[in-house]
Amino acid sequence: MLMPKRTKFRKCQRGRMKGIADRGSTIAFGEVGLKSLECAKISSRQIEAARVAINRKVKRGGKLWIRIFPDYPETKKPAETRMGKGKGNPEEWVARIKPGRILFELAGVDRELAIQALRNASFKLGVKTKVIFFDN
Repeated sequence: MLMPKRTKFRKCQRGRMKGIADRGSTIAFGEVGLKSLECAKISSRQIEAARVAINRKVKRGGKLWIRIFPDYPETKKPAETRMGKGKGNPEEWVARIKPGRILFELAGVDRELAIQALRNASFKLGVKTKVIFFDN
């Protein structure tokens, strides 16, 4: 699983996710990319499942770039706990995604195979996505 080596604080405030991605919204490395269309929190497990799905489809044929990293702690309180008594403990790490963010990029495979691989990955993520291309 992906997670930061260390952080300044164990717990973060939740805040709000609004607006569109101002960074990471163009294809920078590969030829085909998977772009987010809505706000979401994507867990490290979902990112790993999508990575495995892509690698199974392309059979280690091309190069894959993961353009997101789960650096935000999600806390949960134990089941059947009364209200109050502070914030729960960090349980998992998530990446906060805004619309327009490129999630994955692929290079070195033909276009049809890349589309199928990225579509398989999008089923694992729980966020609306779109396959886009780097047109010279």
